[in-house]
Amino acid sequence: MEKKQFMAEPTSSTGAAGYAAFNAMGGAAGMAAGVAGLAAVVVMLMTQPRSAREWAVGLICTVMGSIGGGAALITYFGLQAWMDTPVGLVAVLGLVFAAGLPGWAIVRAAFTWLEKRQGKDLGELIRDARQDFGG
Repeated sequence: MEKKQFMAEPTSSTGAAGYAAFNAMGGAAGMAAGVAGLAAVVVMLMTQPRSAREWAVGLICTVMGSIGGGAALITYFGLQAWMDTPVGLVAVLGLVFAAGLPGWAIVRAAFTWLEKRQGKDLGELIRDARQDFGG
């Protein structure tokens, strides 16, 4: 008598594999890092860096702006419970993405401002900042 072999139901086995892959990538943290990286790519495609050094600094600041700014927004608006559902997690990751977008513009503006004042000491930089920003 031939022994019958049963195959797993495709839907449940695919879902289990997806869940395992999600956890292997770090779960929500892995997704947040991916979203933060996407924000950096979008911003840098819109305003290309002038040097490799500026690219590296912009990438780091945009990713940190996404993660830190996204966490601040989630906490400020009390959205932690949204992360318990797939749709809520996508919405929260949208906030993480959006939070990183201004990071590159701020870093680039700061570098441009500082480059114009190269060679000045700290006191002169403070005077310039007070004059330029009304401090």
